Amino acid sequence: MDYQGREKLLDKSMGSIYKLVILASKRALEIAEGQPKLVADDASVKPSTVALHEIAAGRIEARKIKAKE
Repeated sequence: MDYQGREKLLDKSMGSIYKLVILASKRALEIAEGQPKLVADDASVKPSTVALHEIAAGRIEARKIKAKE
């Protein structure tokens, strides 16, 4: 797997580094717990790296949640 630039990842996570970190960490936990990977890779890659590659590939995206009124 190749390096994923920060700008490309920020575009996929609504422009916030904090949202990117939360999104990647939640997805990495899912992968570590046994969820299938959504991108092709070798088996020796860390779950956090796979999560970042999934975000860069557009397989995972952040959703905006409406606030309660």
